[in-house]
Amino acid sequence: MRYYVWCDESIEKGKYFSDFYGGVIINKEDFEEINNELTSLVLSFNLGSELKWTKINHYQEKGYMGMMDLFFKYIKEGKLKIRIMFTETKHNATPQGKSDEKFLLLYYQFIKHAFGFQFMDNTETNHIEFFFDDIPQQYEKRKNFKEFICNLQDLPEFQKVKVAIKIDEILEVQSHKHILLQCLDVVLGAMATKLNKLHLIKPEGQRKRGKRTIAKEKVFKHILARWRY
Repeated sequence: MRYYVWCDESIEKGKYFSDFYGGVIINKEDFEEINNELTSLVLSFNLGSELKWTKINHYQEKGYMGMMDLFFKYIKEGKLKIRIMFTETKHNATPQGKSDEKFLLLYYQFIKHAFGFQFMDNTETNHIEFFFDDIPQQYEKRKNFKEFICNLQDLPEFQKVKVAIKIDEILEVQSHKHILLQCLDVVLGAMATKLNKLHLIKPEGQRKRGKRTIAKEKVFKHILARWRY
């Protein structure tokens, strides 16, 4: 078996919640169908070169909702699984000069625990390939991080289910080339925005929220409805 995992992060420090990490896992056998369907749909909605939470506006909100409908359809069918992790800001005290270290340590824990790799079927080898949105760290730190991810396969609980990870299959990619990473960005951004109440912000000196903010809230509510469905 071979699985693809796309990972992204958002809002390192929010007013209420921080350190948002997200991931999507898919069986390689399902990838081509899902990737083609999502890519075709984004073109039909004319949503530009890249889906992104920060790009949502009132002209495109219906298109983003349509993309989330298809994305969550595959989640409901079990062909995609999405995982989100975040921390509560009031319990998040980071020593001075340690933010980079914390960022990668939390990312590592997310990869280790979020997807349930240790509970995979062990009748055959489970190969896992990772696609990270560009990691905002220095080269040596990124290199060490990838080595730690690769070494997960040496842990007893991972060996038991025959997890296999190759260092050259832990990649940093550009999100505009990966539609699943773009859909993840929208879901992750929606959660981070709602939990930090950014959807309530009004422009300075204004009595009403901006049109872009209102459009994002509508997309969030649509995602939430699909998540609960």
